[in-house]
Amino acid sequence: MSARVLVAGCGDVGLRVAQRLLARGDEVWALRRRPAEDDRSGIRWLRGDLTDPDSLRGLPVEMDQLVYLPAPGARDPAAYRAVFVEGLRHLMGALDRAVLKRALFVSSSAVYGEHGDAWVDEETPPDPPGFNGAVLLEAEQWLASQPVRSVVLRLAGLYGPGRLQLLERLRSGVVRVPRSTPHWANRIHVDDAAAGIVHLLSLPEPAPLYVGVDDTPLPLDVLYDHLAGLLGVPAPAEGEPPAGVGSKRLSNARLRASGFEPLWPDARLGYAALLSQPELRAGA
Repeated sequence: MSARVLVAGCGDVGLRVAQRLLARGDEVWALRRRPAEDDRSGIRWLRGDLTDPDSLRGLPVEMDQLVYLPAPGARDPAAYRAVFVEGLRHLMGALDRAVLKRALFVSSSAVYGEHGDAWVDEETPPDPPGFNGAVLLEAEQWLASQPVRSVVLRLAGLYGPGRLQLLERLRSGVVRVPRSTPHWANRIHVDDAAAGIVHLLSLPEPAPLYVGVDDTPLPLDVLYDHLAGLLGVPAPAEGEPPAGVGSKRLSNARLRASGFEPLWPDARLGYAALLSQPELRAGA
């Protein structure tokens, strides 16, 4: 049976989610401040601003499922709160909760802190080192308190088409990487992130929380050295670990146990596939 799904904050990942939902026969609405024009994919575009509750009046309210994955307009606490906390409240207030069967909130592994070489999963207590993780955790907790079945997917670092900043920085030689003490990198391809979201929407009895990451956490220097080799540029020099991002190895065991299998289980494979495109290898 097809579902009526609202994708709120329909950017890159949201579009990938919407396309997968359409392919399985669902009716898909996409909410964005500036809807796509002349889109004949079958997505039903809605104009609205999550930070402005008045703009959400008149939305089709009888949705079976909600996917909430907006992007803040700036990287600061106020922008994050406006979209992830207040925006979520505004939208949930605009929908018919008697009809809504599931709300899926796309969060981030930024809610976790420093764990060194230890494995981190859904049972690990959150301890966000930065404002972004703290705001996302607040939004998660608010949604969990609402009278609707909710699922949180905490995504690791995304990469894939259109997300090539790391490759550009490696080419320019500005990247530094810790080598004396391992700092773990956790990644998931954007297509696997979208597939994971659709998978969780299809589960009859999902758990309330999942970690979205590939199978292969890697020391940062191992990943970056491998990418430098693919690009044919020098390996990055030694430097400090990324600020505000604790070292940890994320586990996708719960997500895999639910029946999900990533297409790209190792970021080295995913990046190699990206770089097999001649324009990317040439740095175009």
